[in-house]
Amino acid sequence: MKKELKDTIVVELGQKLKEYPHFYLVDIAGLNAEQTSNLRRKCFKNEIKMVVVKNTLLHKAFEASDIDFEPLYDSLKGSTAVMFTQTANVPAKLLKEYKKEGIPALKAAYAEEGFFVGADRLEELVSIKSKNELIADVVALLQSPIKTVVSGLNAGGKIHGLLDAIAERNK
Repeated sequence: MKKELKDTIVVELGQKLKEYPHFYLVDIAGLNAEQTSNLRRKCFKNEIKMVVVKNTLLHKAFEASDIDFEPLYDSLKGSTAVMFTQTANVPAKLLKEYKKEGIPALKAAYAEEGFFVGADRLEELVSIKSKNELIADVVALLQSPIKTVVSGLNAGGKIHGLLDAIAERNK
């Protein structure tokens, strides 16, 4: 591979590191063409950009980045694919589907400005909530008191029924 091409790849990887706030390093050794194609399709459906890279070029892109990716350097061995995503837990959920087969296997991840090194960190990555999930949780918490008042009013129709419903809830 010519030096100009390598430099171009390093720059493109650097742009992807800036564009996507989360990425996973995945070991894809052992996948045949059909399995790789199926994985790429699933990634596309889940808005994940999967790129197979040379470890040395990815290492250079890490070094050129503003963020210190040194904890990930030891993971750059063997066949590596990078899964870039806007939502931190989506690739983890996808990899969990493949966990029984062991391929592809998680090497490391950079999600929510933290480093997750090792396949044993997959469950932790799956449990990270996305922005939309957190918003839904907050909305549900805000609606809870309102639902109590409405159900109390429907139950008794009077303030007395409302007070009884609130008293029952506090017991």
